[in-house]
Amino acid sequence: MSKTRSKTFLADLIRKNMPTRDQLESNRWTRGLAMRHELWRFTRRSVPRGVAVGLLVGIFALIPGIQIIGAALMCVPGRGNIPIAAAMTFLSNPATTPLILIGSAFIGNAMGFHANVSTVQEMVARSAPAGDWVSWFLSDAAPAVLVGLAVMSVVAAAIGYLVSSWVWRVMVARKRKRRLKRIVEHSEERFGTVEG
Repeated sequence: MSKTRSKTFLADLIRKNMPTRDQLESNRWTRGLAMRHELWRFTRRSVPRGVAVGLLVGIFALIPGIQIIGAALMCVPGRGNIPIAAAMTFLSNPATTPLILIGSAFIGNAMGFHANVSTVQEMVARSAPAGDWVSWFLSDAAPAVLVGLAVMSVVAAAIGYLVSSWVWRVMVARKRKRRLKRIVEHSEERFGTVEG
């Protein structure tokens, strides 16, 4: 049995690590999602929706595991692509989470709430344990950070939707142009060039 390879490394990586629809249908917890085929197809509408949902949940939730489950559940009513949404949640990871928290604290402060941003920067610098982050968040910083996270996630989702829609259109246009060029070249080979 030969393995099919894609044109990109990322597509091969996703295909290798993504569970198959049969595997998901055999699991009682994921059976309902797996049977909705429109949630797994890569179309011009489902991909941008999946990007938007993944960014929205990935930035706002910031809790690994909850992000993917939340993104998958939000894709159901929005008819977004679940694999894309799950992949986009990885934008918030241990390397980017402190930056997201600092940015959300700044946004929350700009909107009239109060969060001590210097405390966040100090905790990032000393690689503070999770307990320090939780105690900081449960202080008066929580409203500022939550409002900031909400604003950041909505803006990122909107930008992600627009950019992915544009990228999809560009990719489709290039594919059509290459297909048309091959048709013209094939017809010229077969019938010769037509002189005007």
